[in-house]
Amino acid sequence: MMPEMKEFIDQNRVWYCLDCGKCGAVCPITRYERRDFASPRLLIEKAIHGHTDDVMDDALFWSCLTCKRCSELCPSDVYFSEFLRDTRTLARSFDCSGDCTHSEMVQTWGKIMSDADQKQNRLNWLTDDLQVSEDSDTVYFVGCLPYYDTAFKKMDVEGVEIAQAAVRILNHLGIEPQVLADERCCGHDQLWEGDQETFRTLGQINIENLKESGAKKIITTCPECARTLKIDYPQFIENHGLEVLHLVEFLAAQEFNGDTHLKAAVTYQDACNLGRHLGVYDAPRQIMDDLGFELVEMSRTRNAALCCGTSCWTACGQVSKSIQVERLKEAKATGAETLVTSCIKCQIHFKCAQNDPILGDEIDIEIRDLTTLIADSLMEHG
Repeated sequence: MMPEMKEFIDQNRVWYCLDCGKCGAVCPITRYERRDFASPRLLIEKAIHGHTDDVMDDALFWSCLTCKRCSELCPSDVYFSEFLRDTRTLARSFDCSGDCTHSEMVQTWGKIMSDADQKQNRLNWLTDDLQVSEDSDTVYFVGCLPYYDTAFKKMDVEGVEIAQAAVRILNHLGIEPQVLADERCCGHDQLWEGDQETFRTLGQINIENLKESGAKKIITTCPECARTLKIDYPQFIENHGLEVLHLVEFLAAQEFNGDTHLKAAVTYQDACNLGRHLGVYDAPRQIMDDLGFELVEMSRTRNAALCCGTSCWTACGQVSKSIQVERLKEAKATGAETLVTSCIKCQIHFKCAQNDPILGDEIDIEIRDLTTLIADSLMEHG
């Protein structure tokens, strides 16, 4: 067994796998992968027996969503998602990588931003009515929203609308946040695809900018940014010392006035990084209730919620599409008018699946980000 593989097995409790099969019973990839039977349990078996090449050739190795659904049921507390994250780094050293979608567009702009001398024009979404500051103790970390806006606008995806809504909400609460002109991609996708070099470079630039800002708190509207800034920067780079919150966590602790008259029914998608990775389930539900929305839950929710079907813009194909369609049908079955999520990637992936001309009405449901929904409610009645 390669020393690196043994290290990853040790630190992620892989030896403790009981071969019980509970992980495969809930894994979305296992359900739809038809080329080869893919199961976390079987991949772990290959790793423990030292079959490194077979691990990297496994159908699950690059397609795993790292959604951590398997971890919720694992009786031995095996860190399967983290094991794959680490082992993908080893695979990169052998020039092995996953099949990137959109012609590696997202990965490419991440690499471009890893150049410390690269200048960006990423703040032209700020309109005159949005109040920001150069010395606030709160930074709004925008993430890749401006880039997603350009790349996926043809699907009517909310990109900069989410960023604008976030600033409006903070302004409504009397906060004029800092928005950093030289902010970079947080590096989430690079880390979980095994490209730690790019991840560390992006992270170091962001940490330096955050320290220079003098802020004490980071608020973001992206669950992946929240997880990366809160957990992964301190673990893999350095502890920046700032408090990190997804916007819904911050708002759940505030007192704000919205229209409490009952609104149309909505259903909610628990994003993997906000839910299973960070444990935030109650905050978004509390906010929707406070603002008068009728929440109709899907059959699988909270820690049992089904992922949106794609991770890190890698291995997106028929398996991902099947997962997305299954979840959209589940949302449609609630009778709700709108599917609400707190992750831009969930919105992109679901709206992409809705482009299917055959399924049509079966998966036709409005999809909104919770941030824009909150902002609309507050602005209309606040």
